[in-house]
Amino acid sequence: MQPNAKNILQIAGITAAPVGFYDVPDIKPFEPFISPKHCFFSAYANWQQGESILVSREKFSCMGAGYWICGAEPMPRDEYVNFLVNKEGLKSSPKIMNRWLDNQKPYKQCHPFIVIGPLKQDQYDYLRTVTFFVNPDQLSFLMIGAEYHNATIENQQVFTKFGSGCSMLAALFEDLDIPKAIIGATDIAMRQYLPHDILAFTVTKPMFHQLCELDENSFICKPFWKRLKKARQRKHSRNSQLLGK
Repeated sequence: MQPNAKNILQIAGITAAPVGFYDVPDIKPFEPFISPKHCFFSAYANWQQGESILVSREKFSCMGAGYWICGAEPMPRDEYVNFLVNKEGLKSSPKIMNRWLDNQKPYKQCHPFIVIGPLKQDQYDYLRTVTFFVNPDQLSFLMIGAEYHNATIENQQVFTKFGSGCSMLAALFEDLDIPKAIIGATDIAMRQYLPHDILAFTVTKPMFHQLCELDENSFICKPFWKRLKKARQRKHSRNSQLLGK
């Protein structure tokens, strides 16, 4: 059963609706769909309105997303590498880009369709990751929550990697069945579609469970978080007063 994220969202002050990455055999429960304008993240406002986007090996709006989410190869490897290196300037040489692509594989689908959109209680079995859209304070909140049950230094629960925004939704995780989180939306090609102060925090299902189970014994109800919220409220109030003069 899908855990209830309402409490954690409310305490953290996260107003943007989380987005789920679903690997599904049937798309009907996720209607209505919209077609993004190239980058998936151009659907950010639509996700907030309850709409989803559909991705398959035959239907994808962005060449990179087709590769990272469905494993589709829209052009020969050498042409793709040349595009990434010489057109987009993402690596210093074709050799480096080839090595990186060899080491970083696309997401491997289990079903014919990938759906990215609002969380659906009755489709929880097909959910692979959940993405929160957060400001820096809220990112700090979720990072601490993600480490709440972790005692090791070597195996950090929160990580980040180089990659496209869509690759961070699933492909960059080594194992989606363990509690992990990635700091995402660091791809400058897709950031234009998000508010300027928003990053993504994408978590696996086990990590989603851990975050939703944080209770009053944890930091979420302790002084540090309360003080930070009060400090932000005071600053907002002062700024409002200055703008009103």
